[in-house]
Amino acid sequence: MLRRLFLTNQYILMDILYTVDEKYLQGIEELEYGELPKALHIFNEIINIDPEYARAHYQLGCFYYYQFKNYQTAGYYFKKCIELEAEFPDVYPHYLDLLITLKMYKSVELMAEKALAVPGVCKAEIHGRLGQNAEIQQNFVVAKAQYKLAVLAAASDTDHSLFKDHLKRVNDKLHTNKSMVYAYQS
Repeated sequence: MLRRLFLTNQYILMDILYTVDEKYLQGIEELEYGELPKALHIFNEIINIDPEYARAHYQLGCFYYYQFKNYQTAGYYFKKCIELEAEFPDVYPHYLDLLITLKMYKSVELMAEKALAVPGVCKAEIHGRLGQNAEIQQNFVVAKAQYKLAVLAAASDTDHSLFKDHLKRVNDKLHTNKSMVYAYQS
């Protein structure tokens, strides 16, 4: 019994000695192993310890967006992450996805402009989101221009092919939208 108590106290002491960065890495590891409840608990714990730890806010934003479909809460966490660490590039594609889902089209454009200025952000992804945003609004000319920029910025064959497919689809839509002129001959 004494040994068990000692081990329990040792675990508590070890848990206290973790830095916030170490806790964050532990949460990421839990995500990789598919332990979503444990990861969620760790990220909430990090915010309780350090409310200004932006990356924990980012992870919670992803949880609330993808797992819980709680868009308002996801938006809060993504915005908080950007307020705390605007230079964190990973948050922008997910936040843009959320804004597109919520049909906040003007906000998408403003946030994408901000994202494109962040070092390390994947420009192809951002232009792809702008293309998607324009395509949803049936502004195929803008969508085509954005997908072309995404193709040019793509750094992998997979992304390049994906954006070329988007470009082809938008071209097809542009041709479908052209009005037909029929001439009557007698």
